Amino acid sequence: MFARMIDDFKESTRSALRLTSLAVATGVAVFITISFLCAAAFIYVLQSYGPIQACLTGAGIFLLVALIAASLYLARKNTVRARTEETAKSAVHTALADPMLVAAGIQVIRAIGIKKLIPILAVGGLALGLLASRNAPADEAPAE
Repeated sequence: MFARMIDDFKESTRSALRLTSLAVATGVAVFITISFLCAAAFIYVLQSYGPIQACLTGAGIFLLVALIAASLYLARKNTVRARTEETAKSAVHTALADPMLVAAGIQVIRAIGIKKLIPILAVGGLALGLLASRNAPADEAPAE
């Protein structure tokens, strides 16, 4: 069970590293391309209209590029967050559905005894409830 989780983690890390390096190379190439295009636009506007209009044009182009990059970043961040939440739910479901884990739980119940286990489970449930309420979003009111 843990070997599979570790292998999944290694594979996701490996793929994230590859994608990150490709994204960095692409970003550098795009940055250089945009810089040359801005320089060409600056020189053209400088020769045609003057220095103030050329500077304003350059600022407008860079503002447009910054807004596009920010919107792409926010979209990617939301996609990654949704995928992470889905993967976390799937991993917990897989761990709880594992027959070896269920068998180990039954062995623990037999070894400790059900009467001694009930107070332990109550304290564990209380701790889990406190942990869940601690991680709740701030805009939701706590349940009463």
